[in-house]
Amino acid sequence: MSVVDEISLPGLTSIQLVHGDITERHVDAIVNAANSYLKHGGGVAGAIVRKGGRIIQQESDRIGYVPVGSAAATSAGKLPCMAVIHAVGPMMGEGDEDSKLRSALKSALSLASSKGYTSVAVPAISSGIFGFPKDRCAEVLVDEAIRFLRDETAPVKRIEFCIIDEETVKHFQDKFDRVKKSLK
Repeated sequence: MSVVDEISLPGLTSIQLVHGDITERHVDAIVNAANSYLKHGGGVAGAIVRKGGRIIQQESDRIGYVPVGSAAATSAGKLPCMAVIHAVGPMMGEGDEDSKLRSALKSALSLASSKGYTSVAVPAISSGIFGFPKDRCAEVLVDEAIRFLRDETAPVKRIEFCIIDEETVKHFQDKFDRVKKSLK
């Protein structure tokens, strides 16, 4: 688990790229790449429930349905964070995927902000079984994180993109490099 890169923004805010397991991050909240029915069987969602405990799935079952582009929160069970925010990203082919992915991240960060959280770890939402291209995922998510952090009123000060696979880390690193160049 290591911080690969960081983008520092005005107002003592930052976006970090972390190569590792999101279930081990010591942040206020982690974001789960969820489906609309909050059935956490595989991928990031399955790992979160396996490590955090059944309570996460039980609370998700009580929530029920979350539309694409929206988010809902549960407790974190045995995870080292305070909450899991379940963001529902788009499946490739359903149409308007980029704006739905932006909305999913914005919803998750707004929910974290409303709870007073200052640090949030986010996976590459929709880039696994939902088929969203990894390079486009990095573009959309990093741009939306920057947009969100530029809002001075949000308590969130640090957003980590916590990515477990090397290929996706590379796409996020490419985006970080371009952003850092543009900030000079």
